[in-house]
Formats: sequence, structure tokens, C-alpha cells
Amino acid sequence: MKKYCLAAALSMACLAPAAQADTLLGLYVGVDGWKSDNDGQFSYKNNAPQDFDFEDETFVSYYAALEHPVPLVPNIKLKYTELELNGDAVIGETFSFNGSTFDTNRKVNTVSDLSHIDYILYYEIFDNDLISIDLGLNAKQFDGEITVKYDDDERDVSQVETKNFSGFVPLAYGRAEAGLPFTGLSVFFEGSFLAIDDSKVQDYQVGVAWELIDNLAVDVAVKAGYRSMVLELDDVDDVTTDIDASGPFVGLQVHF
Repeated sequence: MKKYCLAAALSMACLAPAAQADTLLGLYVGVDGWKSDNDGQFSYKNNAPQDFDFEDETFVSYYAALEHPVPLVPNIKLKYTELELNGDAVIGETFSFNGSTFDTNRKVNTVSDLSHIDYILYYEIFDNDLISIDLGLNAKQFDGEITVKYDDDERDVSQVETKNFSGFVPLAYGRAEAGLPFTGLSVFFEGSFLAIDDSKVQDYQVGVAWELIDNLAVDVAVKAGYRSMVLELDDVDDVTTDIDASGPFVGLQVHF
């Protein structure tokens, strides 16, 4: 029996307004390049899932966060993650997708676009020069499509099915960073998590950051680390996925 509990994280996020807000307005913008090793499967409605051999890909993420001194009002972060997976599979058993059946022993290709936007509202629970902790909520918005295609040039046979899907997935959000004094280095963790019924979503980064520029006008930092994403989506517009994408990333962040 599965039993998942987000109560602790959500309770802390709800109590966060009592924490002291930032004393300065801050804008953070950044970009990450992510080398991802991908695997997984998907299905349509109640049909059996099909495993696909997904290619390794390099994805890009962009984000912007605004932190302000207004009490009770959460800070906001928007993040776009590119996640377009290309793969293929030899059908071992009959595979039905979007009302069409792909026969056994046929090699099919897929382009699975799971790109999405994160809408994050969070509070600074703790923030000083050495340690910062943020907690909040994240709404991950999917507006993608999955295409499955079979081509037989010798027999001039082609079969293509495309399913569009969209929806929001609510998650608990947290971030923690600890600085190493007099080095310009820090270690950080950032993640969003959901585990309820048959759905499980986790998206986290762990890494190190190094401040190249630190002055009153602008801060510039480079980052490197590891990112992991698990998307076990249960019946989002009749699409069910079990995708695992993970690998190293590097990034650049500017703070105004």
C-alpha cells in the first residue's frame, strides 16, 4: 500500500509568512544547459505501456525569480524547461496509442515533448550570508504532445498518431544553499516533489556555485551539478508516463 505525506513541507510553507521578508528587492535570471540520459515509457488511456529507447539529449532551462520586502506576499519564480525526447522501440506486443494500433515486430519512432513551465511561489524561511532556506509551492504546467510513427518505405506504408495533452501538477518546493566563507563558493539543493496515488513527480538539482562578480550593482555566478527528473504522470488528458531524465548540468546566474 502506498501512502505519501507532504504535510510537513506544506505546513512549513504555510507558516512561512511569519518569517522575516527580504529587506531588498532582487531579480535573479539564469540559464542552465543539461546533458540528460533518458529512459521510460508511456501509454494512452488504459492500454499497456510501451518502453522506448530514448536518445541522450542536451536541454536548456531558463528562469527568473523576483524577491521583495513585502511581508506575507510570496516571492515568485518562473522556470521553463525544454524536454523533447526522441526515441524508438520494436513493438513486442500490440501497442495502441490515441485510437490507433501498432502491430508487433514493427519499429516505431517517437517524439515526446514534455517541455513545461514551473510557477513557483515561495517564502524565505532563513536568509543570511552563509545559509538560505526557501519553502513554497510549485505548479508545473505541461502543454505538450507525443507522436508515434511507423514507416515502411518498401511497402509505402506510414502510420502516425499524435496526442496533445495539457495540465497542471501541484508540487511542494524547497531550496537550501550554504556558503563557504571567503571562497565565493556555495553548495545548494533545489527541488519540487509530489507523491500521491499513482502519480510521482520529482525534479531536483544539487550542485555548487561560484561567484565570479560580487558588487552592489550585479552578482554573477556559475553553477554546476546534477539534475534528476522523474515524471510518473497518471492520466493527464488520457496520457500516462513513466519517464526518468537525469544528468549533469552547468549554468549561469545573474542577480540584480
